[in-house]
Amino acid sequence: MNLSPLGLTAARVPAPLAAVRADVTGSQMILACRAAADQGARLVALWASDDSDRGRGLRVSVVLMDGDGLTLLEHRMPGTNAQYPDLARIFPAANRMQRAAFDLAGTASDADDQRRWLRHASWPAGSFPLRKDFVVPPGGDPRADDPYAFVRVEGDGVHELPVGPVHAGIIEPGHFRFQVVGEKVLRLEERLGYVHKGIEKRFESMSIADGARLAGRVSGDSTVAYAWAYAQAAEGIAGVMIPPRAAWLRALVLERERLANHLGDLGALGNDGGFAFGLAQFSRLKEDVLRLNLPSFGHRLAMDYIVPGGVATDLDSKHASAIAAQSGTLAHEIKTLRGIFDEHAGLQDRFRACGIVTPPLAKQLGLVGLAGRASGQAFDLRCDFAVAPYDALGVRMATQPEGDVAARVAVRFDELDESLRLIRAIVEGLPASDLTGEVHVPLPPLTPYRSGLGLVEGWRGPVLVSLEGGPERTIRRCHPHDPSWANWPVLEHAVIGNIVPDFPLINKSFNLSYSGHDL
Repeated sequence: MNLSPLGLTAARVPAPLAAVRADVTGSQMILACRAAADQGARLVALWASDDSDRGRGLRVSVVLMDGDGLTLLEHRMPGTNAQYPDLARIFPAANRMQRAAFDLAGTASDADDQRRWLRHASWPAGSFPLRKDFVVPPGGDPRADDPYAFVRVEGDGVHELPVGPVHAGIIEPGHFRFQVVGEKVLRLEERLGYVHKGIEKRFESMSIADGARLAGRVSGDSTVAYAWAYAQAAEGIAGVMIPPRAAWLRALVLERERLANHLGDLGALGNDGGFAFGLAQFSRLKEDVLRLNLPSFGHRLAMDYIVPGGVATDLDSKHASAIAAQSGTLAHEIKTLRGIFDEHAGLQDRFRACGIVTPPLAKQLGLVGLAGRASGQAFDLRCDFAVAPYDALGVRMATQPEGDVAARVAVRFDELDESLRLIRAIVEGLPASDLTGEVHVPLPPLTPYRSGLGLVEGWRGPVLVSLEGGPERTIRRCHPHDPSWANWPVLEHAVIGNIVPDFPLINKSFNLSYSGHDL
């Protein structure tokens, strides 16, 4: 984004793609965001920090993305009571990010919606966990009241149907408040935050190595994407280039993470559509992938495989050959199963014209990742800002224009095909190890108060990590950001006009993260 017409001076930020940072006033932040939105930019993340230990008050950080790369706007507020302008009027997804930023750091926007988002009476009212002077309470505040004013629809025959936060299955807790007439959904409002774990606070004063382990546990189904984004940020700050073979191995485990999650989702979608055969078959295939991960990368989910400076271990020829052979077998079986799904009248009746998010609505609300591509939003970091080895692999982006459950299923099938092609290409093209066989280089101590950004196209969408070095080789601030922040609000629109029994199917077709969102 060109900030010169706004009179702003930009400085470069260490990141895997072009990134610039500018200090802005509140009015400049609004002008920059409006200009960015007019030029087709997207809001990636918004978070808050306490810089009072450096005499700088509070800070709100906003990351935007356009065809030029990333723009980081930082608005500093002296004292602890200043307000900043509401960005949700420009980027609707900012609403919940702003509310979470207030709950954690006490940075207040001038938005109309000031309801709490993460607090859930888990810490005393008027205190903020990300403030430097915050003291962890010994067990919450039993006196705290945390009412939540859901928006209600009035009219003859309108009923309210609350679901959760405790569910009948093993999914994580989230509350869904439906307003219905008969079975037709007029409105859905979500309330999340029930699995807030204090991750951002926990990062503070950790070592870079320990922080890498925590980053990989922000959202268990995206451990590879988070670990890679964290490593990118750390390596950018340190000015380190990882060995070429390590970059290729990172892409290999990222594609296998995408592979396992798409297989699991397709099975669950078949089951939610009344087709248990699909669940059995895709669960079997996913298990095969995870079982081969264990001897190949040391963990079924490849957890802790990506580390700052490269990867933890090399891949031997035996397991590389097994991965290539498995990819061929999976491609054949997935092709057969896709034919069964496409020809199953009952499934197609449930999938088609269900949970529609039109391309204009997807663009307006900022839908990203898999769900965005199923609604005509042709954006994939592996294609648009390809880092090694994707710049040598020529990733084929999967998109669909319909924006319904069927489109999200089709994108998953297409991405499975592409991931299997990429896995075979990576195994065949792995750069040879150097004479020492290194797949890792050590990182020097990070410069205190220097920050970097990492951004990776995970299976769900773009995962961002902002990392700032602290004194004595520690982390001063780390903000991990899941694509679910942008996509959860869109789910509320996708279910309107559908019937209540279709909600589990629509919800699964998005398959958004609770843990990665609630932090």
